[in-house]
Amino acid sequence: MAVVRVYALTLAYNGKNYCGWQVQKNGVSVQKTVQNAIEKVFGESIDLCGCSRTDSGVHANGYVCHFKTEKFIDPQRLPLALNTELPRDICVKQADLMDEEFHARYSAKGKEYVYLVWNSRIRNPFMEGLAWQYPFEINVEEANLLAKKFVGKKDFCSFMSAGSKITDTVREVFDFKVERDGETVKFTVSADGFLYNMVRIMVGTVLKALNGNLCVDNVIDAKSRSAAGPTAPPEGLYLNRVFY
Repeated sequence: MAVVRVYALTLAYNGKNYCGWQVQKNGVSVQKTVQNAIEKVFGESIDLCGCSRTDSGVHANGYVCHFKTEKFIDPQRLPLALNTELPRDICVKQADLMDEEFHARYSAKGKEYVYLVWNSRIRNPFMEGLAWQYPFEINVEEANLLAKKFVGKKDFCSFMSAGSKITDTVREVFDFKVERDGETVKFTVSADGFLYNMVRIMVGTVLKALNGNLCVDNVIDAKSRSAAGPTAPPEGLYLNRVFY
């Protein structure tokens, strides 16, 4: 009986030129691009499964996907082989052989996202498409106090994109912090799971609350998207890590 091997790949990608992770009819996806590279290296049709969807323009530092095959290629050599077939804006950072039961999405215990803000009235051409330019001064100490209000197991219905069909909107946020490095402000949030656009709405809500235009506690209690702040644009969002 042939041995079925499960390979997990950890990817980094710049999502600027892609319609997101998921294969779509009217755009170039990260999933299809990576799958094509795997099929060239292994010489067979591959079904590639990702840990989650990412929207058009969203990036990743540590996206995890997996595929099954009966063929063997040394995991230490596989990243170089795949990167030869991939465009410069996608990179396989690591390859691992996993147990047969491993699934990139269903085995995940949580994820960590980073959202980058270029906090200046003067644009930075080197951050174009890689961070949200936000011209109003962000008080990081106050932002951290607001961010801590999200930590814990709560109903995050207010932070889900309108029209989403998900009914179970309770998630546990493990940590949410805000850091500054010069004019770059980094929001880092980890949780057992995320609703559609949840991180981007959380960031937009914190920034709106800093201006005194809403109360985070009231937004959480409202359980309504209309109570929260705006959805931050996609270019600042990075899937940073997946926990297994």
